[in-house]
Amino acid sequence: MANCEVCGNDYGMTFEVHAQGAVHVFDCFSCAIHRMAPVCEHCKVSIIGQGVEADGSFYCGAHCARAEGKVGIVDRV
Repeated sequence: MANCEVCGNDYGMTFEVHAQGAVHVFDCFSCAIHRMAPVCEHCKVSIIGQGVEADGSFYCGAHCARAEGKVGIVDRV
């Protein structure tokens, strides 16, 4: 068994996420999202959908990107 790196739960069905050369161990998707999801620069929500990247910053959507002064970003055409 392995321990979840977020909650410490010792669970027989943990899973690994391999990202940028590191291996992370979680017991549920909730813990994986908590640790791995980028955070919106404007509203601070965890971005678990597609989100928007502009000038190296991440946003949950076009509205938050525009609120931070990013131009030309739309949710859909």
